[in-house]
Amino acid sequence: MSKTVTIIDTFGFFFRSFYALPQHLKNSEGFPTGLLTGFTNFISTLQKQHDSDYIIFAIDTKGDSFRNEIDPNYKAHRTPPPEELIMQLPIAIEWIDKMGYKTLGYVGYEADDMIATVVHFAKEKGYNVRVVSHDKDLFQLIDDGKVVLVDAIKKQVMDENACYEKYGISPKQFIDYQAIIGDSADNIPGVKGIGKVGAQKLLAEYGSLDNIYANIDSVKPAGVQKKLIESKDSAYMSKKLVTLMHDVLDSFDFEDYKMDVEHPFLNIYDELVKYEQNAILRTLQAKNMVTQETHQEAVKKAEVEIQNSKKLDFKTTLLTDAKELNRVLGTLKRDTVIAFDTETTGLDYEKDSLVGFSFCFNDAEAYYVPIAHFYLGVGEQINESEAKNAIRKIFNSLVVGHNIKFDLHFVTRFLEDDGLDIFADSMILAWLINPESALSLDKLSEKLLNHTMLHYKDTVKKGDTFASVELEDACKYAAEDAYITRRLYFLFLEMLELQDAALLIKEAADVEFPFIKTLLKMEKTGIEVDGSFLEHFLVEAKENLNDLTKKIYALAGCEFNINSTQQLGVVLFENLGLSTGKKTKTGYSTDEKVLSSLRDAHEIIPYLLEYREVYKLFSTYIEPLLKLSRENRHGRVHTSFVQTGTATGRLSSKNPNLQNIPTRTKLGTRIREAFVAGCGKKLIGIDYSQIELRLLAHFTQDRVLVDAFKQDKDIHMQTAIALFGEEEAQAKRNVAKTVNFGLLYGMGQKKLSETLSISTKEAKEIIDKYFNSFPTVRAYFRSIVDFSKEAGYVETLLKRRRYFDYESASPMFKAAYERESVNSVFQGSASDLIKLSMNKIDKVIEDEKLNAKMLLQIHDELIFEVDEDEAEALGERFKEIMQSIMKLNVPLKASLNIGNNWSELK
Repeated sequence: MSKTVTIIDTFGFFFRSFYALPQHLKNSEGFPTGLLTGFTNFISTLQKQHDSDYIIFAIDTKGDSFRNEIDPNYKAHRTPPPEELIMQLPIAIEWIDKMGYKTLGYVGYEADDMIATVVHFAKEKGYNVRVVSHDKDLFQLIDDGKVVLVDAIKKQVMDENACYEKYGISPKQFIDYQAIIGDSADNIPGVKGIGKVGAQKLLAEYGSLDNIYANIDSVKPAGVQKKLIESKDSAYMSKKLVTLMHDVLDSFDFEDYKMDVEHPFLNIYDELVKYEQNAILRTLQAKNMVTQETHQEAVKKAEVEIQNSKKLDFKTTLLTDAKELNRVLGTLKRDTVIAFDTETTGLDYEKDSLVGFSFCFNDAEAYYVPIAHFYLGVGEQINESEAKNAIRKIFNSLVVGHNIKFDLHFVTRFLEDDGLDIFADSMILAWLINPESALSLDKLSEKLLNHTMLHYKDTVKKGDTFASVELEDACKYAAEDAYITRRLYFLFLEMLELQDAALLIKEAADVEFPFIKTLLKMEKTGIEVDGSFLEHFLVEAKENLNDLTKKIYALAGCEFNINSTQQLGVVLFENLGLSTGKKTKTGYSTDEKVLSSLRDAHEIIPYLLEYREVYKLFSTYIEPLLKLSRENRHGRVHTSFVQTGTATGRLSSKNPNLQNIPTRTKLGTRIREAFVAGCGKKLIGIDYSQIELRLLAHFTQDRVLVDAFKQDKDIHMQTAIALFGEEEAQAKRNVAKTVNFGLLYGMGQKKLSETLSISTKEAKEIIDKYFNSFPTVRAYFRSIVDFSKEAGYVETLLKRRRYFDYESASPMFKAAYERESVNSVFQGSASDLIKLSMNKIDKVIEDEKLNAKMLLQIHDELIFEVDEDEAEALGERFKEIMQSIMKLNVPLKASLNIGNNWSELK
């Protein structure tokens, strides 16, 4: 399911909120509160809906934008806003930050440009976007199925149809539409004498501004032609003014804007009281979130925060003299804890390079060492040889980093040395403390140290790299990273102690920190991709999409955008008259669940499902993989593994994501054919067999389950016998398999009925019979839920925790927490086992210098590349390590496959 990004046109929303509510609203001291009331109402609604993964408040920054360079008159004579609004604006902006959300602005650009930039990156990732705004300038971003505008005051969703109904044009024509009609409020001239109706007619006939002027001689009537000719320069200047910039940022990390703020109003409780936001206060009290006791605690906490709010007092020192650098490093000892961070020309360790590094080993001072800054007038820097010596000295002490795997990529390549040891990673510790919290250094600094860090976008000019930053400015930015990393490291150790989770400090040292280097090697190695195969597959996929498109158009009786959910909904449920189409504010639902339920209703449906599968593989895998393989001189693709990407501990991967390639389809299998062994090599795949069910037997010690695994029986057949009897067991094995795995993931009767295409009554009977047949399983599941409610967390095999806040959760979320608590124990423990196996296998490969490379981890499966003549022997050895990694009440079992490409490993 695609993730959703909500972007707020912050000032636009505040203005609209101010005018939408009674402007006489004031608190008892006479301070206006209308805007603040509208804002708290909006946040409250946002929390209730909770249908967004990321939330971004786009803001305008002070000063002119680049548009004033195009036309100095741009927005020159705007009427200043009312004083009451101006009084409330800074408070509302401050509340965004205090509640735990995050703003996005960039000097020289407007909020609309930031929104367009985020939309650009969101569409690249396949995310859905909701832009909260009523600003007509943003209509140009609407893209059905991907981007909609939301009027938060009227609670209306505006899509392509809404755009057409309101303006008579499509969103793709909106820029040209505005270029013609202009905008008197912003001093955008447009074409003098042509209004909305005239612009609509012109665009309906010619499609675009360029086409209008390309066919200017045929434009009628003559008066309109004359106006267009006279205002041509004005029209194109206007087009520049109204076109939103989508490339303000070179990259964008959505994880920095996770919508993970559970109780935003508690962070501004005192201010809600001050500005008499009584509706919100009553809600908090009704939910028992604010009692007298918690209020006193909040006051006490506020006093502590005020005490800690003094600006962190530390010195940043630039080291450009080799003697001084060596003098400073000469004070280091083997047991000195030293935070280390790198600055680079970019995020791609294959292409980008080291610019400098920072370090900090006490509470008073942090240092920055520049080595490759490049700009006119750049001062003295440390040369390459001295820099290498310095880094080696640093790594002779206890090095701590924040996401240090990234730094190691650049440093190991710079030193040509893969043997560097690390001591700790503060990001991993933050994840162990709470695996669902924000993990970026700046967010942790803000939240835990009350210190706002310098921002990259304010330090590095757009289009430049860190190499262009002046040395003194670079020092302030880079040294701060090292200082904050060290402060957080020691703070996290204290926090784990206070959580009564000190054992996780040892788990981190024994498992998580070594795992960083295991993943580092895998990322560096990458996996070979057959470019020729992908090129042929690309042509085949395009032809397939064209054929499917023709068939769909023929069956639909019209042409439409198949990727537009709105247009598809109209075709299916209005034009073709299919049933079950429920229309919502955003149109008909046409997700996979809906289409699958209609598979037999019309012959167009199977083609639509096939089209979606082919299109997803084409756009998500075939094209990107081909591009990546062409860019790498060895034809290898290097994914990035994210150790802290999930709450359960499962590894995820990105750029590209190789863990979500479909496994149960022919096309998914074809994609895997593209991943091949190198010359003289073989791929080995070793896959844990039913690992989570074995963990179920281990934890519950259920006699039937334990005996089945100890005697190597077919567990699904044994379950089928228990549920349906000997005679029906063979026919019902797949049903039993669905139940076995489904219950571990919290599958209820509704989901089971949908999966097996049976009634909810039958599903309930099967679940009841399962738990009656395996009473110890029901009891164990119940014990997990009870413990999670009492302790507030669950634990995996390695005692990693996932926390659940039942106290303030709605009934819906409490039910979800119960399901997730059970799932987290099994999925998290399975992750522990494969992580332990990976570390041990990596050590064996390194210690014995084996001709083997670990390439990928796909949840319960490991993939290796080995010399062809050693494939069988090494495969059996690695398999044995995986099967004996931990002694459970039942044996662990893994399957071994050898092949020339990934698809042959199943």
